[in-house]
Amino acid sequence: MIHYKWDNAPTIKQIECVHADAKKFIVNNKLTPGKKYDVKNETDEFYFIVDNSNRIGGFLKEYFKEVK
Repeated sequence: MIHYKWDNAPTIKQIECVHADAKKFIVNNKLTPGKKYDVKNETDEFYFIVDNSNRIGGFLKEYFKEVK
């Protein structure tokens, strides 16, 4: 159960939320457009970040852009 260690895992990269307008899910209470988030894990479709509730959450990549 590797996801239990993600809270203390090093940050892979930073991403910025570009929108929180989801068609199917409610994400506007967990993401703030314009805010930068630390990525703890990544898959092909999802970023796993520390969201506004200070917990790890998995969100589609379409809500973010990478910060350089």
